[in-house]
Amino acid sequence: MSFESMAEWCKAGADKGLFEAAVAEEMADGGLGRDEVLGKMARLWSVMKESAKNYDGDLRSQSGLSGGDAAKFKAYKSAFFGDFLSSVIYYALAIAESNACMKCIVASPTAGSCGVLPAVLIPFAARAGGSAESEAKIIEALFVSGGIGEVIAKKASIAGAECGCQAEIGTASAMAAGALAYLQDGDAETVCNACAIAMKGLLGLVCDPVAGLVEVPCVKRNVIGAVNAVTSADLALSGIKSRIPADEVFEAMKSVGLSLPKSLKETAEGGLAATATARALQAALL
Repeated sequence: MSFESMAEWCKAGADKGLFEAAVAEEMADGGLGRDEVLGKMARLWSVMKESAKNYDGDLRSQSGLSGGDAAKFKAYKSAFFGDFLSSVIYYALAIAESNACMKCIVASPTAGSCGVLPAVLIPFAARAGGSAESEAKIIEALFVSGGIGEVIAKKASIAGAECGCQAEIGTASAMAAGALAYLQDGDAETVCNACAIAMKGLLGLVCDPVAGLVEVPCVKRNVIGAVNAVTSADLALSGIKSRIPADEVFEAMKSVGLSLPKSLKETAEGGLAATATARALQAALL
């Protein structure tokens, strides 16, 4: 997709909508037919569902730092949340753990944030009943989420090494919030408000992986990103607006990211990675 901003994308989609505008751009960029473009996205959705279905609660990462937590949460029956949000938490953990355990996932937008988007879409699809119509709507929402991610990549970054974890989990959360708003028939303005609110809530999130591995605190941050996406979408769908437009929020994320010291951008030199426990864990892994 070649849109440089949410404003440009919304203008292009004024008549035919965000999804159709995104598909048209994807067809033009890749020189592909509509069925090919839709088929590629359907394949990614299939892999997302498989990554969740194939979660193994007995599997542990090579470091021993990840694995089994999703199974623990699934067995927990006293959650404060209802079934939908509990499922979101479970899938965020399961898919992020699967990534740490070298299972197949979809980077959305990155491997470290791979649990956020499917964590909100899989429970939504289940609630919708899995009909052909609802599955087609999910594919549309994936184009919307992908478009949001691409705009953020162009206006700011999706790399923790460049702008901290706000660029990874923050972007994934914005993508997921926009997707949910679209799935609930939110218009372009509502989608923009949802992704702006989601990103605002995670501005300044640092990237401080313990021992340099995409496990601690990354796996659990997928949960934070997913739950933040749900609440942000609901805020936007209720009519609450972001006082700062989405494009300016993304630009602010870049500014914040560039201001972060190197120690907080995937170097494992600061934050949680610099704690005594983290250093001990790192030493034990050497």
